[in-house]
Amino acid sequence: MIRVNDFKRMHEYIEKYKINDMFSIDMREYMSLYMFARNEHICKEEEVLNKMFFVVDGKAKVYKNLENGKSLLLSFYNPFTVVGDIEFLDNNSADCNVQVIKDTYCIVIEFSIIKDKLMDDCKFLRNRCKYLGEKLRCNSKNSSINLLYPLENRLASYILAFVNSDSNLCFTFEGGYNETAELLGTSYRHLNRTLNKFCSEGIIKKDDKSYIVNDLKKLKYLSGDLYR
Repeated sequence: MIRVNDFKRMHEYIEKYKINDMFSIDMREYMSLYMFARNEHICKEEEVLNKMFFVVDGKAKVYKNLENGKSLLLSFYNPFTVVGDIEFLDNNSADCNVQVIKDTYCIVIEFSIIKDKLMDDCKFLRNRCKYLGEKLRCNSKNSSINLLYPLENRLASYILAFVNSDSNLCFTFEGGYNETAELLGTSYRHLNRTLNKFCSEGIIKKDDKSYIVNDLKKLKYLSGDLYR
């Protein structure tokens, strides 16, 4: 994580997502811009946070460590989303891991500033209540996905999260097949069979250590907008 002293870029993000409109007072002087490089964590499970992160560019995966030593994918965070709001309100440590899968930029405000300036700000608190309700609905939906949807749908959505654009259709499983299988709640063999099925149907193609998406339309159809 590095602080980015690019005030023009920061204010463009603030205006794009109307971040300052969430407060009754002008909070721009208390905001900073940070960049997380690919594979860095915004937060880790059980970590005590002291900042609220407004994700304005990039993408992150959210996963939880289980007692059996495995991990389970919960969702993906896209702009605009907030990390640290639950931890701020209930004074608890982070209950999941948020790891960026591409370079990601966040507008950051220190918890100490929020406590000093915003605890009596009804506009800010109403905004947080609305957003937390949306988070709850999303988490409920994603929990049902892990239980009820077949692997090919979950895998298609997972692959799409790592494909940067229609012009860059190459992807790799950064943590390896075993870690990916754990995140998707399946076995290595089942994951391998499903990948081979995708290859035989022409949806993706194996290319040395990576894969290339051949049929983006079919992949999007299979994903069904999961993990969003």
